[in-house]
Amino acid sequence: MRIKPTRQIYQDYTPEDFKVWRILFERQMHYLGDHAVRSYLEALDQIGFNAAEIPDFEKTNRRLRAVTGWQLTVAKELVPQEEFFKLLSERIFPATCWLRNFEELDYLEEPDMFHDVFGHAPLLVHPGYADFMQAFGKLALKWASHPEAVPLFSRVYWFTIEFGLMADQGAAKIFGAGILSSLEESRHALSGQAKTFPLDTLQMLETGYRTDILQETYFLIEGIEQLCDCLNGLDAALQERFGMPREQPLTDKYQVSF
Repeated sequence: MRIKPTRQIYQDYTPEDFKVWRILFERQMHYLGDHAVRSYLEALDQIGFNAAEIPDFEKTNRRLRAVTGWQLTVAKELVPQEEFFKLLSERIFPATCWLRNFEELDYLEEPDMFHDVFGHAPLLVHPGYADFMQAFGKLALKWASHPEAVPLFSRVYWFTIEFGLMADQGAAKIFGAGILSSLEESRHALSGQAKTFPLDTLQMLETGYRTDILQETYFLIEGIEQLCDCLNGLDAALQERFGMPREQPLTDKYQVSF
């Protein structure tokens, strides 16, 4: 049974952990160099991740705070949704600090550090993305008292932050952390074998997904600005369904910048 730490003790990482990180990092970068959205590749370089070193949360947090005010916190396991939304609203991203073993290189039932940190953390240095993530958390908290709304937030998060594609120089590129951190999903997402639709908030709300298979549906985001704008559409759709009044456009209320 795997022991899941509640804090990162860097000296506890084993030679096997470093080897696993290096293998995962190098094989992903071999593919992502040509297929990931440029904003992610630039963010990865800015945050300082590399194949030789497992990211140190303290060092990573110093870089994140200096640029966008975000930070990572260690999560022992999956965080309950409302708690997750609250952390996002405070510019805190919960991430595991344990790594898979050699037998699990290609598939895990739950996210490990490579998914959480390699996939999610770099883009938190991007001001527009950082603001979007906080605004997403705030909006989700606004609707947390409506149990029917919570799964809808999960769908939007799934199809954008986890498994979104983004247009870059006229081509679809990998953007979501669930794709960025999986070689099989990376290849599948751009293979043409799945359906890809333009970003449409209402369509996302009606589209189901599974966590145990390669994705059958992706949405193509035109850029960070469109990603931020989709929160206004989400809030409007929820108001129409559940009757909660909108106070003002989210791009004003939460000062989303691009």
